[in-house]
Amino acid sequence: MVGMRDVAKKAGVSLSTVSLVVNGTGYVSQEMRDRVEAAMRELDYIPNELARNLFSGRTSLVGVIVPTIRHPFFSTMTAELQRALAERGLRTMLCSTVDMRTGEAEYVDMLRRHMMDGIVMGAHTSHAPDYWTSINRPVVAFDRYLGEGIPSVGADHEQGGRLAAAMLVRSGARRVVAVGGPRAQFHDFVDWAQSRRGAAGGHTVGKDTTFPTVRYHLTLERELRAAGVGYEYVEAGEVYDFRGYAETIRRVCERAAAGEVDAVVSSDLGAAFCVHEALRLGIRVPDELQIVAYDGTYLTSAAGMTITAIRQDCRAMAELVATRMSDAIRSEAGGVHGAGQGADTGEAGSGFVADRAGDDADDVGVRAISQVMDLFDDVVPVTVVPGATTRC
Repeated sequence: MVGMRDVAKKAGVSLSTVSLVVNGTGYVSQEMRDRVEAAMRELDYIPNELARNLFSGRTSLVGVIVPTIRHPFFSTMTAELQRALAERGLRTMLCSTVDMRTGEAEYVDMLRRHMMDGIVMGAHTSHAPDYWTSINRPVVAFDRYLGEGIPSVGADHEQGGRLAAAMLVRSGARRVVAVGGPRAQFHDFVDWAQSRRGAAGGHTVGKDTTFPTVRYHLTLERELRAAGVGYEYVEAGEVYDFRGYAETIRRVCERAAAGEVDAVVSSDLGAAFCVHEALRLGIRVPDELQIVAYDGTYLTSAAGMTITAIRQDCRAMAELVATRMSDAIRSEAGGVHGAGQGADTGEAGSGFVADRAGDDADDVGVRAISQVMDLFDDVVPVTVVPGATTRC
């Protein structure tokens, strides 16, 4: 096997000169560099990647943690992240916490042992902020807040909620159902907001960080109720529970066929299920039922009719995440890298009278939405992509 000593002998230079050329460190004259590179080509020398990593203390490997890659949004976002990181010379190691039945702890351990250069955290976590801030290595949060000093990148979900509400109000919707994850997410958000306000000016999180879409749901609810539009939130299980979403949408569409619902807002997946179910039941879309998707991935064009969507800009978010990560890796000098780093459906009969026990808590969450967005380092605007499933 050809080694650096062979290259040095062939080029007539010292071993240290070959090392400097291979590892891209230190000064080497252009003449010497050309001689070494010519010798490498002639000998068909391939640098030992492991040795280079040991020499530089870098692996050029970034862990990307998401809940599941089966979901259209996370598969799209993961593809964009892989592209954006590759353009910066970084490779992706994927951790799909649900699909692989493992959490983020294994990846964090690899990061601490310098087996990877950084982590992009895009899944819900039960770890407290001090867990993430104690890692003292590059971590970038995607669409969530992990702790002070760890950079966060995400879509403007408050804007998304306003855009969806405005569209439905203009179209004359009167009975809107939003289909999403467990309602308990809202109360995690409230606990977090309350603990932050009581933290003497700090950003201490008292409980789990929240799922990102909570902010759009709370804004949507606030805007619709302010306009006098009936609103109901229906649980459909976790993000990976496709069967739960399909069954919940089926029940909601049966209510639409009975005239109890005239608009549905859900993820691309839920919206696609809704289109198919509405067509099966003979419901006229959008005359009798309007459907709005939240994500705007490829799935909105593959459901039998083009779905109107609130589109998250995955490419722009991936570029910002990748830039934050590459900057953090380059500037690593100790310390946290960041700013410096099937369920019960919950249906309630006639539906549009909220559970008063939850109102006060949800109102607290609504008032804290903008405070949460202020903690994000980069907030990417969302856009409305018109389709055939709404009247405007």
